[in-house]
Amino acid sequence: MKTEFLSVADSDQSVPAPLEVAPVGETVQLEASENYFNRELSQLQFNYRVLKQALDPAHPLINRLTYCCIFSSNLDEFFEIRVAGLRQQLKYGRETVGVDGMLPEQLLAEISRVAHDYIHEQYDILNNVLIPELEKENIHFVRRREWTPAQADWVRTYFDEEILPVVSPIGLDPSHPFPRLVNKSLNFIVELDGKDAFGRETGMAIVPAPRSLPRLVRLPDNVCSGGDNLVFLSSMIHAHADELFPGMEVKGCYQFRLTRNADLELEDDLEDLASALRGELLSRRFGDGVRLEVADNCPDEMVQFLLREFGLTERDLYQVNGPVNLTRIMAVGELVDRPDLSYSHFSPSIPRQIRSKDSMFDAIRKRPLLLLHPYENFSPVVDLLRQAAKDPQVLAIRQTLYRTGANSEVVEALADAARRGKEVTAVIELRARFSEAENLELASRLQEAGVIVVYGVVGYKTHAKMILIVRREEGRLRRYVHLGTGNYHAGNARIYTDYSFMTCDESIGDDVNKLFQQLTGMGKALKIKKLFHAPFTLHNRLISLIEREAAHGSNGRIIFKFNALTEPQIIKALYRASQAGVSIDLIIRGICCLRPQVPRLSENIRVRSIVGRFLEHTRVYYFGNDGKPDVYCASADAMERNLLSRVEVAFPIEEPMLVARLRDDLEVYLADNCQSWVLQADGSYLQNQPADQEERLAAQLLLLERLTAKTG
Repeated sequence: MKTEFLSVADSDQSVPAPLEVAPVGETVQLEASENYFNRELSQLQFNYRVLKQALDPAHPLINRLTYCCIFSSNLDEFFEIRVAGLRQQLKYGRETVGVDGMLPEQLLAEISRVAHDYIHEQYDILNNVLIPELEKENIHFVRRREWTPAQADWVRTYFDEEILPVVSPIGLDPSHPFPRLVNKSLNFIVELDGKDAFGRETGMAIVPAPRSLPRLVRLPDNVCSGGDNLVFLSSMIHAHADELFPGMEVKGCYQFRLTRNADLELEDDLEDLASALRGELLSRRFGDGVRLEVADNCPDEMVQFLLREFGLTERDLYQVNGPVNLTRIMAVGELVDRPDLSYSHFSPSIPRQIRSKDSMFDAIRKRPLLLLHPYENFSPVVDLLRQAAKDPQVLAIRQTLYRTGANSEVVEALADAARRGKEVTAVIELRARFSEAENLELASRLQEAGVIVVYGVVGYKTHAKMILIVRREEGRLRRYVHLGTGNYHAGNARIYTDYSFMTCDESIGDDVNKLFQQLTGMGKALKIKKLFHAPFTLHNRLISLIEREAAHGSNGRIIFKFNALTEPQIIKALYRASQAGVSIDLIIRGICCLRPQVPRLSENIRVRSIVGRFLEHTRVYYFGNDGKPDVYCASADAMERNLLSRVEVAFPIEEPMLVARLRDDLEVYLADNCQSWVLQADGSYLQNQPADQEERLAAQLLLLERLTAKTG
């Protein structure tokens, strides 16, 4: 199959330094820094690939706008965690250098350069592509200068009734120091002239936008001439800022937004993890500043004032031509009833194996079940728990919970089982980033229902996705197991691609039981038969399996699919396998620190990233093993944190039909010629395009056609 690439001009422009290839005859040093891409810069490149979806006409228009917003959301977290971590290294003199050799100061400068370029392009796409195309569809962002008298009157009423009662303007003077602003909140810096009722002449004020109000409001049809008309909250505040400062002249009003360090730091020797976490959550909103976004029409002296207040420099300043928080524009999809401009709905299918069965236990006992979400329904996982809760033969249920949602059906089933007198244990990971508060609430709800709740192991996040159900059958106990690559979150199961595996294999059931013993109790690591588990065996077993393929030489075959590859020892093992002649395909959605296609180093390694309607989240390790393939699905990516400092599980898929199915799924991704981006040796990504006369093949669309009841 011939596939063409977009030109370099259409690809990711931010690439590492030119590659230096060792002369023929010289040994390639696996440890050389030029053989590794930087983690943070690779993550930025993934965000850029998301942004480029906003230009792809294969996506519906409102979804293209959503991609533009997702880019902002991704960058927020990138600055809150990754950039904040680099700044912390400099602040406390704890600089570390990765295998790529970049120092934190050097890396921060490069991140700033790349991020400024990407954000400039983002606003160019918004202002010059997306908004004009929305206008053609009669969807309008109505600017202040465009308001009709009727619209202006409606806005004034909305301001008086909805905004004015809850807004708190803060004049800056000796008794009103600069306020402590919440992370990522929308704020305005206002330039004032004149004296207030007390004779104060402050010159400046800060207006925090009420967080309880929507950032985008739909104008009623009776004040518009047709179509969908939306107005920004910032426009309303700009228009009526003078009402916040009676008797004073507002000479300027400019929006800004501060991004703060939002990473949580918890000691390993805590006596009460939940209490410590509650305390840390309060401080997350007010961490050190890491980025300042300001409207590009804000006067320089006010910009410099803000930078000084937040302890930031020009490198941390992002002046934007539009709203400072594009994430909130995602509300367009809810405010506008235009299904023709969004993805069509589809119905996830239910495999025939369980469609005709009343009992999930009967179906799983017949043969193992493998589901691929979102194409196949998540409901069988919930049904398994519901049936277990009601089944008098079920004695115990154990489950790990990472991101679930406190009001989910999974949680209800566990609570129901506990109320019915079953032994129910939930291992809840309180430190799932940005889900901490929700997980604390979840823990309380389950405890109230009688569930035994534990928080895993301090210092090792419990990221494994496991359910163990113990059922009495014919005078003996049988264990039923669910293992997954993703979270027990029904909402995520509609937008993330993940595998669910259900089995009653005795060895796997015994292994999962031992893992729960390790998580809830104390003692030495127990011998595990079939599963690989981090932080004990997963890392070493992956390397040994890669080395086994290397021993097969040119007959070796490796296909990995996961979200990120950063762990140096795994990368070195892959380099050695490539040098031995093994054919290696890596399907990596996001970060990749491995440099592919380098002569005598990685010329047999190909790396591609799939970006489309769904967030690729499956983790699959395929080893050809000279015609007798070993295939594993896993909760873990190939990152240091997953393999060395988390509780993770990789589980074998042994049923021949399921092995063939997984291989077919992987081949679909490798055949994608329009939603795939191929990593080049110089660090750039080029998007595949069908060659002349070649049929367009998008992996996600093909899987939708194959697996769902109704395609979209």
